[in-house]
Amino acid sequence: MQPLATLPGFLSFAIFLSLLTASELKAKLPVLDPHEIKSPPPRIIRTCCSFGYDLGIVGLPGKKFTEITSIEKIGPHTYLGSKEEENGIIYTKRGGFIDLGHVRDQADWTAFLYNLIIHAEEGGEIAKHLGHEGGEKMLYIHLPANLDGSDKLLLAGRIAYDLSVWHEIATWFGSSYIPFIPERYSSFSIEDNYSNLLGVMMGMEALKSDLPYEEAMTQLISNYLDSLGAVRMEKETYSAMQEVENVWWSREKKLPSEKVLLQRNLASYQSLRPWLVPTRSNAQPLIITVPEYTANGLNLSGMYKLSIDLNYKFPVRKMFPYRSDRKITQEDFDTMIQEVAYEWLNETYKKDIYAKSVLRELRKKRIHDETIMDNEV
Repeated sequence: MQPLATLPGFLSFAIFLSLLTASELKAKLPVLDPHEIKSPPPRIIRTCCSFGYDLGIVGLPGKKFTEITSIEKIGPHTYLGSKEEENGIIYTKRGGFIDLGHVRDQADWTAFLYNLIIHAEEGGEIAKHLGHEGGEKMLYIHLPANLDGSDKLLLAGRIAYDLSVWHEIATWFGSSYIPFIPERYSSFSIEDNYSNLLGVMMGMEALKSDLPYEEAMTQLISNYLDSLGAVRMEKETYSAMQEVENVWWSREKKLPSEKVLLQRNLASYQSLRPWLVPTRSNAQPLIITVPEYTANGLNLSGMYKLSIDLNYKFPVRKMFPYRSDRKITQEDFDTMIQEVAYEWLNETYKKDIYAKSVLRELRKKRIHDETIMDNEV
């Protein structure tokens, strides 16, 4: 996991947590009938967004792909999406590049999971099939007795965020929305995890609001973008992306080549710091923190298990040589992210013999340590 949260990040989350626990939830939830609660949202609600602009596409000569939006274009939020939302990437001075499709998706997942949790029996067990993404996904939740509404909301947010991290891991190892079209090109993109966690935070705040969920989300998106110092015009986001061209991304390859992204942001836990374009951001970055504990200090991750039966695309023996099956949980995400880092760096420095030897030794040590820890358990 990442180092402990910095003081600014910790304080921002502490303030956010105090707002959640200040009063009982009064949210006007999106109206989910029993069938909607029974059927979770699709694994990809909104198809958004590739980092960069004027990107070429394999097999479509002359076609250029750009997914940039602006304050003027952004439309009202709709649960599970609509064309009127006008999603895309927008640059902010305190939050870097923000992918609004990711923001809205994780807010909606938080709302769905909160509905699922509050409709369960007090102190009960929940078992929910979440479809297939890199393998069959099952969610098991144990609700402690007397868990209040604010803690249930934090639990929903933590699960939603873990599901978003899983999407990044799964796409690296070959999972894709469209068969035979790899999505590794967008896995752990510079803005992904930060946008996902921002969406979880907005979703939790929207569910606390006196307003209907969709109206609350529409206002929160506007407020957050304003507080983050979002640029007003599309051309300003274009310009910010242009400054990191051939540093963070490249147009030398066409989508869906994984070499479109030159950098990957693998920081996933515990606090997230946005990547800012140095010449465009002189403000203090907003560091945000993944929900970890209830108001009374109970570990949220201990209340659920996201179990995934991995498909053949995952190098299970390399990551978990001591395992007799292919099942993993959210507790294994850190090991899998380290494998992503190894594979990415190994490819990046494939011509550097010394760097490759160092990476191999680090990988051997990690697997050795994992094996010792498993035997101790």
